Amino acid sequence: MNPADKVEKWAIDKLIPYARNARTHSDEQVAQIAASIKEWGWTTPVLVDEQGSIIAGHGRTLAAQKLKMTEVPVMVATGWSDAKKRAYIIADNKLAQNAGWDNVMLSLELEELSNLGFDIDLTGFAPEEITELSFTDADDEQIDNSKYTKKIDAPVYTPTGDCPGVNELYDKVKYEELTAKIYQNPDIKQEIKDFLLASAARHIRFDFEQIAEFYAHADPDLQELMEESALVIIDFDKAIANGYVKLSQNISDVYTSEKGEEHDA
Repeated sequence: MNPADKVEKWAIDKLIPYARNARTHSDEQVAQIAASIKEWGWTTPVLVDEQGSIIAGHGRTLAAQKLKMTEVPVMVATGWSDAKKRAYIIADNKLAQNAGWDNVMLSLELEELSNLGFDIDLTGFAPEEITELSFTDADDEQIDNSKYTKKIDAPVYTPTGDCPGVNELYDKVKYEELTAKIYQNPDIKQEIKDFLLASAARHIRFDFEQIAEFYAHADPDLQELMEESALVIIDFDKAIANGYVKLSQNISDVYTSEKGEEHDA
């Protein structure tokens, strides 16, 4: 029988702590568990054997005593051997310890709970731990930002299949619809018409996966023209100089500094 199949209410005096329980519970932690029970109620019954010996839930039982509770919910492990009970007493505590924390996500959750006015002390985290999480979050962000200091390797384009046809490289249906309307309107001044025609080109959609394949099959002269047209980017410095790639000021400073270090080396 699965112990969780049936939850019963037992008198707290009937429960017997395991004398050789290796898991300790400080007064502070018992107070935290008691506060948790007051906030959320009893969410996890105490696991006992048929005689009432506690297998899991020593801390919750101590917290219930602190709250002057006379009854607690229990689950009964029926038919468990002595070895099985003793092993589970250890496993129940150790398995929980083997889990980890996503510090960034944890910090975000605690911050939002605090902003909502919830007492985050009830989560069991001490104020100094929360402060440390904030610093850890900043450290993680700094590590993430460090990716912008890495040297950028130029991509290598090699053919992976047949060379696509030119008509597969772009879609200009919308562009042609707009230009037709512009040409058909006799009331538009020529300078405005030129402007609208240039603007219509923004609606040409390029298939850059196909363009990369086409580039890989092209001869050097055509490849150079494609690079100058920003259809592919091979030379990162040239792309920046031509305005195809715009960096934020901080990243730009790092990039400029590292380029200087390369020249000094």
